[in-house]
Amino acid sequence: MKKNISVVPMLVKKNLRLAGRMAYAFYKIGRARLFPKHDFGFNHMKNLGLVYFKPTGACNLRCVMCGQYGDKGVMNDCAAEENKKTLPLETWKKFVDEIAPHKPVIYVWGGEPFLYKDLFPLCKYMVEKGLFVSLNTNGTMMEKHAEQIVRDKWSGIFVSLDAFRDVNDAMRGKGAYDKVIAGFRALNREKEKQKAKYPILGIVTVVTNKNYMDLVNLAEASREYSLDLHIFNLGTYTNDSIVAAQKRFMKEKLDTDIDCLEAYNTGYNSGIDGQKLHDILMGIHKVNYGHPMITVPVLNPDKTHTYYAELETPVRNRCIVPWCQVNVNYNGDVHFCADYPDYILGNITQQSFREIYNGERANQFRKTLNECDGGLFPGCLRCYQNMLFGKKIKGY
Repeated sequence: MKKNISVVPMLVKKNLRLAGRMAYAFYKIGRARLFPKHDFGFNHMKNLGLVYFKPTGACNLRCVMCGQYGDKGVMNDCAAEENKKTLPLETWKKFVDEIAPHKPVIYVWGGEPFLYKDLFPLCKYMVEKGLFVSLNTNGTMMEKHAEQIVRDKWSGIFVSLDAFRDVNDAMRGKGAYDKVIAGFRALNREKEKQKAKYPILGIVTVVTNKNYMDLVNLAEASREYSLDLHIFNLGTYTNDSIVAAQKRFMKEKLDTDIDCLEAYNTGYNSGIDGQKLHDILMGIHKVNYGHPMITVPVLNPDKTHTYYAELETPVRNRCIVPWCQVNVNYNGDVHFCADYPDYILGNITQQSFREIYNGERANQFRKTLNECDGGLFPGCLRCYQNMLFGKKIKGY
């Protein structure tokens, strides 16, 4: 399979300045990996390379595997109340002002970010501050906003799309696929009309037992979308024993009760034929579809089965996320782990971000993680962030 570094030539070809912003952010992430894992008494802002924004928790789809609104989604019973807590634009601008000098890559997600009423002024403000601004969306609302997206010079859009039409819609909702494709076509028309090279356009496909046999059909269809990138995410999964171990650990070590990990105890990893999936992915990687195909994580051929069937076996360790990244939730809560906002570091409406990121709770989390066997909590074995940024274990 292609290494993830294959995305770099694409970025350089698209826009050298854009590639430079991305390279600088990932240089800082690499620096966090190479140097000692500091906790107390260190200014962690110097290595801040990636900031995840979640301006809203609201979503217009109910994708079956989603950790927020899926079968076991944590937002299913509380969405109405939680979505009243979204921050106003001025609060987000103040936060952007604080982080902008450090030039992190910005990743806006949700929920569905297009449901945040001030999404466009927020993204425009970040672009004007010189930040690399990318957005993850279900893609169903792109078409009507295509002209403004291109005009405002968003850096990238990554759309969740899991298979060709019928299989995708069975997972995400009827009509979702065609809305995404209409959005891609509208964005490409606007890029041509405005003579723009960005936003870069990508697909993120989460691999489950419901779609893995249809990945080739999606890859073939993607030839027509004028994409820049296609990411196959092998998925975030857990089981009863891992959830129980993480609950005990977080309570004992960090005095925190957790709820979010259970949302990924879905069973959508069950029954995946690892050898068959590996063959499918290898076949996709050997074909030129007009854009890079990337798999996260890249595994050795005989380890795909392990990834799905042996969830207690780590394939990546030494998570570096707390030393170079951060997530900010729709209500201002700051946390390290994107999908598991149980351990709150602070809130940007009550403290400066610098105080939070260098604060007592953040450093206690870093210290506890660093002292763990393999630099990994019990519940982190298939975390997507760790699959992206963790250390590859020998043999995997």
